[in-house]
Amino acid sequence: MVTTPEPSVFRGALAFFDKLGVYDVILPFLLVFTIVFAILEKTKIFGTEKIEGKEITRKNMNGMTAFVIAFFVVASTKLVALINEVLANMVLLLLLIICFLMLAGSFHTGKEEFFLKGKWKTAFMIIAFVGIVLIFLHALGWLDLIFFYLFKKFDTVAVSSLVLIIIVVGFIFYITKEPGKKKEGEKEE
Repeated sequence: MVTTPEPSVFRGALAFFDKLGVYDVILPFLLVFTIVFAILEKTKIFGTEKIEGKEITRKNMNGMTAFVIAFFVVASTKLVALINEVLANMVLLLLLIICFLMLAGSFHTGKEEFFLKGKWKTAFMIIAFVGIVLIFLHALGWLDLIFFYLFKKFDTVAVSSLVLIIIVVGFIFYITKEPGKKKEGEKEE
């Protein structure tokens, strides 16, 4: 007779937190509040005030604005679901990047800085940015629509117009970009 294992006490605690709404209400609220508050503090949108000769931000205005925005976000179940899906996928992307770096680092001798410098760093940042954009498009449900139009309706005028615009913009960018500065010691050819 096969028996199923009993869930652990910790699994039960996580299920209890889920029933309380920790993952659907409290954590998204805290995340949005923290990010909005930090942005408002950094940008000083509401200005500063002088207290005892020191200029400080208007924490009460920043805090109340962040509080209200966080409540509006939590009130929308669609936004909370979107945040949960995007964050889960971004953590997965981060884990994949770390695993790749560990594998690439296993070939490193340790004598100098490895991998994340110069063109490698730029390439890695572009790949990570594209990954995050794809995660957001997938969470919004737009990625399937884009792939449908690109591969199933490739011969339509809209898709061919989009491809032409991308090619033209890329060509204009390539033609009008500033030439890179030569480093000292490099010879001109």
